[in-house]
Amino acid sequence: MASGFLKRLLPALILSATAMSVQAGESITLASTTSTENSGLFGYILPIFEKATGIQVKVVALGTGQALDVGKRGDADALLVHDRAKEEAFVAEGFGAYRKDVMYNDFVVVGPAADPAGIAAAKSTDEAFGKIADSGNAFASRADRSGTHSAEMRFWKAAGKNPEGQAWYKASGSGMGATLNMAAGVGAYTLSDRGSWANFKNRQDLKILFQGDPALYNPYGVILINPVKHPHVKKAAAESFINWITSEAGHQAIADYKLHGEQLFFPLKAK
Repeated sequence: MASGFLKRLLPALILSATAMSVQAGESITLASTTSTENSGLFGYILPIFEKATGIQVKVVALGTGQALDVGKRGDADALLVHDRAKEEAFVAEGFGAYRKDVMYNDFVVVGPAADPAGIAAAKSTDEAFGKIADSGNAFASRADRSGTHSAEMRFWKAAGKNPEGQAWYKASGSGMGATLNMAAGVGAYTLSDRGSWANFKNRQDLKILFQGDPALYNPYGVILINPVKHPHVKKAAAESFINWITSEAGHQAIADYKLHGEQLFFPLKAK
């Protein structure tokens, strides 16, 4: 029984010890995805972290590609993003000290309720994207090097389609909210993370038409910007955040966040 108690207590002790090395009222800059901001997740979990540690988190919400660029310049202390291959390359290139798993959700394909491409009957994500391309119905793309955009491009490639330059392919060059607004305005299909869709109010005729394929799995990771490359990085404060969001307390906060009664993010054991 004692050993079980110590096992539960250890993460809190580590977090407390890290926080003690941080100056009171310190803040960190976290470059993260628009999905974590648009979904309302940060508005829920960051006050819990700030109350526990006294550390303020200033979020710069960007597409994952842009967030990684911010990290390469040393203009953030940590990243929370969702493009696993790019995250691992970022660390391998020395820009990140390490990466840890945080949570996951999934992507959904939304479109006009009439479903002119017939994707609701598709058996796979690849088939759904192939049907959209063959139909010529409008598709709204973020086209912003975000994690969502990277996933979209993988799906087109797997479907054997190249949408670039096609009249039906609409590039927003913006975040998820703006892209969903574009899709709603022109009756287009688009790929969205579930959290942003759940928090999106201007749906008009849009609805989820395809979901549930394992290919739509969407994991998020947290990265400490390498203080060797960028000595000004607030290592202790950033690690306090990383330790918290990958701890039982952080996982509970993530799991507790719900929108319209639906849990939007699911904790992953840190690796």
